[in-house]
Amino acid sequence: MYCEYYGLVRSPFEMTPDPSFLFLGEAHREGLATLVYGVKAGKGFVMLTGEVGTGKTTLLHALLGQLDSQTKSAFIFNPRLTPLGFFRVLFEELDIKPRRKNKADYLIQLNEFLIERLGKNEKTLLIVDEAQNLSIDMLEEIRLLSNLETPRSKLIQIMLVGQPELKEMLRKPELRQLRQRIALSHHLRPFNEEETFAYVEDRLQRAGYTGGRLFKRGALRALYRITGGTPRLLNVLCDSALLMGFAREQRVVDADMIREAASDLDMLDMPPSEAQGSASADSRKAPPGKGRGLLRFFR
Repeated sequence: MYCEYYGLVRSPFEMTPDPSFLFLGEAHREGLATLVYGVKAGKGFVMLTGEVGTGKTTLLHALLGQLDSQTKSAFIFNPRLTPLGFFRVLFEELDIKPRRKNKADYLIQLNEFLIERLGKNEKTLLIVDEAQNLSIDMLEEIRLLSNLETPRSKLIQIMLVGQPELKEMLRKPELRQLRQRIALSHHLRPFNEEETFAYVEDRLQRAGYTGGRLFKRGALRALYRITGGTPRLLNVLCDSALLMGFAREQRVVDADMIREAASDLDMLDMPPSEAQGSASADSRKAPPGKGRGLLRFFR
């Protein structure tokens, strides 16, 4: 809606993990390097954690973009699966047609599949997202997959991705065997203030903006104070502020507009983790990018 007004060729603050908008802060660069190394070096278990909205999914897409065609990946994002449901989804992701449908047969066939791939020097990667919501029984099932190995290498690389609660879960005594198998771990923090400023400017440029400063310095500082540098919150708030500027025919976004947009989204005076929930809930009530207060401009 506001793209033409600001001279943009596309929306700069979409919520989808578009690789053409990839921006890596220091923690994100380190995280991506850790993930790529873990897969290519065959480290077995790797863990990635981070608060909601810090860019874990974006980082995973960046990882998949750096892997060669010889690496086959399975991406599982439903943590409520039963063990048999898990194997059905895994086989679908790996394009394996199951011969039978009990767990023992799944494991035998998976082992054969992985050994065949290893013989062709091909790697297999399993990514389990939202892993903090897995049951202890399911985490144990996933751990047992790491028993599929040869004397020299693991047959499958496993990546557990989740919120910080995942690390707390792994401290439970009954999961100590899984915890001991994690070879690499990285926690993804939000952007610092300098990275926040660079993130906003980078996305505007990638969206085709060529004019002068669109967000005043005070607006950028307000963005950082309110969002804590959380990428998803930055996208929500920047999008809302640009819509507000379009509605008011203002060419530059200032700090007052940022604060007003944040108020419309119930993001003021909240920790970023709570603001994230509020912004997500609000986006379900109104069209994407519109805070409640903005609706009055279109009546």
